[in-house]
Amino acid sequence: MADAVAHALTSTTGVETARAKVNLALHVLSRRADNYHNIESLAVFPEFGDLLSAVPSPSGETELTLDGEFGNELDLLSPQQENLVVRAAEALRRVSAKRPPPVKLILTKRMPIAAGLGGGSADAAATLRLLCRDWQLKLEKDRLEKIALDLGADVPMCLASRPVIARGVGENLSPVAGLPNLPLVLVNPRVPVSTSEVFSKLENAERSPMIPMPPSFSSVIAFVIWLRQTRNDLLEPAKTMTRVVGTAIKALSADPECLFARMSGSGATAFGIFAKLSYAQRAAERISLQRPHWWVAATEVQGS
Repeated sequence: MADAVAHALTSTTGVETARAKVNLALHVLSRRADNYHNIESLAVFPEFGDLLSAVPSPSGETELTLDGEFGNELDLLSPQQENLVVRAAEALRRVSAKRPPPVKLILTKRMPIAAGLGGGSADAAATLRLLCRDWQLKLEKDRLEKIALDLGADVPMCLASRPVIARGVGENLSPVAGLPNLPLVLVNPRVPVSTSEVFSKLENAERSPMIPMPPSFSSVIAFVIWLRQTRNDLLEPAKTMTRVVGTAIKALSADPECLFARMSGSGATAFGIFAKLSYAQRAAERISLQRPHWWVAATEVQGS
């Protein structure tokens, strides 16, 4: 809460939330000639995420300040100018006829790093949304989506932050309607997992797509029944890299109020689905007591 208050006091337009991307299902259909993979994935965006704000840059150049639980880890990974947040800001400046002044971006990193939650893509998308407001840019939707795609395959879906089915390498998006509210618990054992390494360990094979999704679901239970018929094809390769992926899923599955648990993306974050947000919050407390060194968050996906 203190982080959010600090952001609100320093930003001209308040705080932009970079919502986590949770892959509820992830079918890897085939490997392409360019060594990327064709996928089909159901992605949702819960209320939880990193926080971003912007203030005028005292140095006259685009800057990034990192704070929050995982800010130091991100700061050590790469030079600041390579961060997707900075690249997103510079990309917007280049296309703006007004050439707005550089900004200092303040990112409160609340999501674990390399966690299968699309954190970097979500941060870049939040930068685009925030600065389009701050700079009063009137970019056409197609042009903004092109900027997002140039930053990464997942950035366009994070830009919308609405439930979608993603196909191709993740750039072909179909909005999803009819989802109920989905209370979630996100669990990460604080073990980073490299997406590229997980994909490299995936067996080269042709796989089936997701089964068709009904137009709507009458309840969370009805959705879980459908979801059980889908997969995350990256689970087994991720488990060969770190067994704790399976441990996180088991910790959620063992909770008496959890309806379904699975790994998100390339891991190591696992998600559990619950019937009510209060149930998810209770489960998060229980798991935090059992595994005090893990990262645990209760949140909710708004229905579509």
